[in-house]
Amino acid sequence: MEDIIRDPNIDPVEALALKRRIDHSNQDRTDLVERIDSYFWELYHAIEPQHDARINTESPAWAIDRLSILHVKLWHMQEQVDRTDVSPEQHEKCVAKMAVLQEQLGDMTTSIGQLLEDYTAGRRIMKVYRQMKMYNDPTLNPVLYKK
Repeated sequence: MEDIIRDPNIDPVEALALKRRIDHSNQDRTDLVERIDSYFWELYHAIEPQHDARINTESPAWAIDRLSILHVKLWHMQEQVDRTDVSPEQHEKCVAKMAVLQEQLGDMTTSIGQLLEDYTAGRRIMKVYRQMKMYNDPTLNPVLYKK
């Protein structure tokens, strides 16, 4: 859907319908991530933090969400690497991008594991940061509640 919406020749009516589908899908994803974070909260919130324990700016579920997005990028970049209808320069650019994405995958996987280990050991304090998305809420979006 994200690729289609970027087509400069897309019919505006089709684009609006697609934008609404994207918004709905993103809200569903946010709701799922927050449910997963509730699981992690139940798992770790009662662990006594060490006196110098730190907080993290990102919750485990949002890190996993970013990891899932990275897997999608890897899949699509592999498609580009496998293309035979591109110049050698384009192919090399895609190979280089794939290497960066694979390094990021290793880093993210390691850091998520370390974050969970830190929660277990009390080196980090488990916190959940709710998104509070207002644009989909008819009671909080001024365009919707003023109608």
